[in-house]
Amino acid sequence: MTSDLSGRSDAQRFGTEAFYASLGRAFVAMCAVVPLLFGIEAADYFLRLGLDPAAGIIPRNLQGLDGVAFAPFLHADFDHLYGNSIPLILLGTFVLAAGSRRFLYSTLFIIFVSGLGVWFTGDPATIVVGASGVIFGYLGLLLTRGLVERSWWNLGVVLLVGLLYGWQLFGVLPTDPRVSWQGHLFGLVAGVLAAILFRRRSGERSTREAPYAY
Repeated sequence: MTSDLSGRSDAQRFGTEAFYASLGRAFVAMCAVVPLLFGIEAADYFLRLGLDPAAGIIPRNLQGLDGVAFAPFLHADFDHLYGNSIPLILLGTFVLAAGSRRFLYSTLFIIFVSGLGVWFTGDPATIVVGASGVIFGYLGLLLTRGLVERSWWNLGVVLLVGLLYGWQLFGVLPTDPRVSWQGHLFGLVAGVLAAILFRRRSGERSTREAPYAY
């Protein structure tokens, strides 16, 4: 039985049919995530589940440590969720289009690092929830990936992301007491590290392009 893996590499080559198909699938997948987040917020609001204090990050409190895993799926209110939805879909689409495995590893890494950063450095009198840390992580990942992998396509994404969301980098500064700048900062740093740790190796492309038989 033979198989040609060149289709995988074509998905990373700008302008190919496989590339647009990969981007489209990634967009649909990210669009499916947002209704899930709205469903969680709606259940919390209408059923009065109290998910934010129960599963949010409470800095330097052991009872709030599990929020590292759950906080990105919770939001303070619907306005908070609305504000995160579009950048989550757009940035997540570009990250996912580069490969589902790298997307999963990068996302888990960003959630873990940004969440622990908030838990260690945040205000103990607050409860931190929201996907902002993940969004800033995706932003840092995309801004770094184009340079690390020396890809024209990724550099194009860098330019687009910079034009659309470069102003959000100010969110890593303590300018608003209602905003967890720690989550933004550690998310951004985690994204930069994820782009380096989970980068496509130089020999990976040639291996994928070679057919194999067994």
